[in-house]
Amino acid sequence: MTITESNDNDLRRLIFEKEKVVVKFVEEACPVCKTLAPAFARFSADPTFSDITFVRMNASENPVSSKEVKMTGTPFFAIYRNGTLVDCGIISTEAGLEELLLRLK
Repeated sequence: MTITESNDNDLRRLIFEKEKVVVKFVEEACPVCKTLAPAFARFSADPTFSDITFVRMNASENPVSSKEVKMTGTPFFAIYRNGTLVDCGIISTEAGLEELLLRLK
C-alpha cells in the first residue's frame, strides 16, 4: 500500500471513507520523523497492515488537524477507526509505531 499525502480537508474525508487510518504528523526539520520514515513506508507495504490507510501530513501546514489531536510535538501519530480518534501521541521508535498499528488491528 502507498502512503497518502494529506491536508486538513482531505483527512476529514479519509477518516470517514476508510475504516482504519494512521496519520503521521511530521515537521521537515524533525530528525526522528526522517528516521522513522523508512519504517512507516515498510509497514504501509506489509500485508499484515493492508487494511490500514497510511497518511502523512505536514503538521505546520495543517493546523486544524494538528489542533484536533492535541499534537504536542513530532513525530506525532494518530489512529482512527470508523471516523473516530482511537489513540494518538508522540512515537520515536519503530517498535512503538508497530505497537500502535497492532492496536488498530
